[in-house]
Amino acid sequence: MRHLRITKRVVDSLKTTDKDYVAWDADLPGFGVRVRPSGAKSYIAVYRAGSGRKAPLRKLTIASVAKLTPEEARIQAKKVIGAAAGGADPAASKSIERKTLTVADLIDVFLSDHVEAKRKLGTQGHYRDVLNRIVRPEMGSVKADKVRRTDISRLHLKWKRTPYQANRILSVVGSMYAFGGKRGLVPETVNPARGIEKFPEKGRGRFLSSGELEKLGTALRLAETDGIPWQIDETKPTAKHIPKKARRSVIDPYAAAALRLLLFSGCRLREILHLKWEEVDLERGLLFLGDSKTGRKNIVLNAPALVVLARLPRVGSYVIPGDDSEMPRSDLKRPWTMVTRQAGLKGLRLHDLRHSFASFGAGGGMGLPIVGKLLGHANATTTARYAHLDTDPLRRASNAIGSTIAAAMGEPALRDVKVIPLRK
Repeated sequence: MRHLRITKRVVDSLKTTDKDYVAWDADLPGFGVRVRPSGAKSYIAVYRAGSGRKAPLRKLTIASVAKLTPEEARIQAKKVIGAAAGGADPAASKSIERKTLTVADLIDVFLSDHVEAKRKLGTQGHYRDVLNRIVRPEMGSVKADKVRRTDISRLHLKWKRTPYQANRILSVVGSMYAFGGKRGLVPETVNPARGIEKFPEKGRGRFLSSGELEKLGTALRLAETDGIPWQIDETKPTAKHIPKKARRSVIDPYAAAALRLLLFSGCRLREILHLKWEEVDLERGLLFLGDSKTGRKNIVLNAPALVVLARLPRVGSYVIPGDDSEMPRSDLKRPWTMVTRQAGLKGLRLHDLRHSFASFGAGGGMGLPIVGKLLGHANATTTARYAHLDTDPLRRASNAIGSTIAAAMGEPALRDVKVIPLRK
């Protein structure tokens, strides 16, 4: 058909035939509208990929006529034809871009080839939750190499009310892009999570006082014997039909033992729940953990922990069995909620028992290296969080300085005095 300047009226007037055809623009060579037998119309640009008449022709679809006006399409066509004149091949570049992984694709590869292959179950769940619940819905369809720092920064800011979660998003996305760079899935220079400032995080570690430990022990003994009373709303019609003897909940001895072991050993939750009898050496007072968070390690057991283990019946492979005696217990949520509610220790986490074990060690002047060994820390900086509790060396230094000053002042009555802290 003859060349016309492509306008909206011309585009609307183009009729379908039984074959594809192109209506070419009279003003811009290489720019036209392709009409398919189905009635679909799209703007295209045609150019030679190289110099000379023998250079291959390339045809690039710009967009559907419904998405751009003729003038907008003409501008895009000028850019394509101009780039080709400069030696580029826009059609090939677009083909490569079309094959580039999306963020969703990168998530799938990262989870299957890295997280599930190299990370422990707890870490796998954390990564999977962040990526599938938060990142995928936000930008899963975006090309992975097109995500910018502003995109991740905007997502990070969206979760500012939960700074811990927001910062974990940065860490997980950063780890995913670092993996993608090493595998060649994205350019190594592309990591949109890099350089974004994290939100300040307040330490969540809580240390139980002697008084709180007493309350916890009382509640635990009640829970495993008489049971903890239900919180029953007596105003409800069905409340009076609940038998008096059924108004208490008793926790099983294995749950009680697990809670005591967490306190007495300073172990992590999964280290106790997944502990097997074959890893327990009561004679030497050791636990031989083959697969902890920090790898293989040994735990030195104290006398209270040994008593707990010695009293437990062995009903299967695991020290704390689940409903199936050959499977470990999955969690301690229900017994822990009951005990802490009875003790009045709202907000106390199971991991705080580990912090409390460490705090009594550091506060007792045992030294951070010893505490770190007991906890199985792979890095000394991890134990450093308890440095403010290790006051014994400071107290000795302060006493030495004070005694020297007292002696210089001629006050021998103060020089040799010993201060004994009062127990509450």
